[in-house]
Amino acid sequence: MSRILIDLPDDDIRSLDAMARANGRSRAAEMREAVALYLRRQADGNWIAQGSGYWADKDAADTKTGGGEGG
Repeated sequence: MSRILIDLPDDDIRSLDAMARANGRSRAAEMREAVALYLRRQADGNWIAQGSGYWADKDAADTKTGGGEGG
């Protein structure tokens, strides 16, 4: 495991420390989890970008009527 040095606003550090105390964990453990969650979410991709191609094969009329199924 590597070590890094980061600068965070004092308010964020206070919140991070409070969270760590509440969870009975170290500040470093909370940061590792936060980074892991962030990276996992980024790997999943932006949900808007994922959905942007959904309508690519639809006609404009289909999108106005809910897919052309009696809308």
